[in-house]
Amino acid sequence: MELPAEMRRAMVAHAVFSLPGEACGLLAADADGRLRLAYCLSNATPSPTAYTLDPGEHFRAMRHAEAQGWHLAGVFHSHPRGRAYPSPTDVAQALEPDWLYVVVGLAGPALPEVRGFWIREGRVEEEALVEAVEKPVVVLP
Repeated sequence: MELPAEMRRAMVAHAVFSLPGEACGLLAADADGRLRLAYCLSNATPSPTAYTLDPGEHFRAMRHAEAQGWHLAGVFHSHPRGRAYPSPTDVAQALEPDWLYVVVGLAGPALPEVRGFWIREGRVEEEALVEAVEKPVVVLP
């Protein structure tokens, strides 16, 4: 799946900004399933080992996405002292089988590490995140 570079930068910046706690947010996609926007949300239970999306911000992100003709297609969060791989808690709390789960690891061999996963019925399957080729803006005279 293509991950726009600006979305990756936003998720990593949010993860660093949220230290020492976990960062979290939502991902929006268009009707073709292309990732369009990362909503950087507040962690309602600030902790270095857990996250809860702020319900009000979640609702506002959903309304914004729908206004753009998009849908919520995933969630991201960070592991401040861990690698970018879903923890047992992440797997247990993954209730949306059609969502992409992105983890930003700040303590892996490649810093920072951003990886995507499908989590269905307790099974974790990695989805390769390929940096999207950014199209140049062309201005005609």
